[in-house]
Amino acid sequence: MNATPPAPERTDSATSGVSVDHPGVTELFALLAYGEVAAFYRLTDEARMAPNLRGRINMATMAAAEMNHYEVLREALERRGVDVVPAMTKYASPLENYHRLTTPSTWLEALVKTYVGDALAADFYLEIADALPDEVADVVRAVLAETGHSQFVVAEVRAAVTASDRQRHRLALWSRRLLGEAITQAQYVLAERDELVDLLMSSGEGLKQMTEFFDRLQRTHAARMQELGLA
Repeated sequence: MNATPPAPERTDSATSGVSVDHPGVTELFALLAYGEVAAFYRLTDEARMAPNLRGRINMATMAAAEMNHYEVLREALERRGVDVVPAMTKYASPLENYHRLTTPSTWLEALVKTYVGDALAADFYLEIADALPDEVADVVRAVLAETGHSQFVVAEVRAAVTASDRQRHRLALWSRRLLGEAITQAQYVLAERDELVDLLMSSGEGLKQMTEFFDRLQRTHAARMQELGLA
């Protein structure tokens, strides 16, 4: 008996060579989902370090936005027939390890991590999104959309480093540490998850794009440091 021929893979973008059904898409959504939950708990913890009510409210508002993003991802995974909790739990180790290694000791360090560290993660995920079908890329971009809440960080950090060279040097070193740990954990995740690597390679120039991406990551990081007054 002849086997039934496989159904053609669906794509919803004329330019993307990646299938909507690619298993790496599920892995990407799961990774993002755990990242949102981890960010929620991190922000609520770090809100306690704020020296005033305004700072605590700003951090709490960002934390609430993270859980809204988590719900978007949970629904996207459910549409794919995937239970979000077991799917995302496998990413606990690298993400928690990153947060453990970059636990801020001061309010200013917490602010820099919120602004720089989260932007580094967004750079990584948005780079992947550029090679995805529109249906998938729209979910990724929606949960990484700039809420505007983190902008309060810029004014507070710039004021602090303008008033103190010591703070500027300390926070510049901290910012570079965030970059190094972010790159290390991103490489670890890719090394452990073949589905994510295959998702990147499906664009045809995945390896070349990722090599160029890590170079761009350092350039955009330098620009953010300058914005914060740390360069």
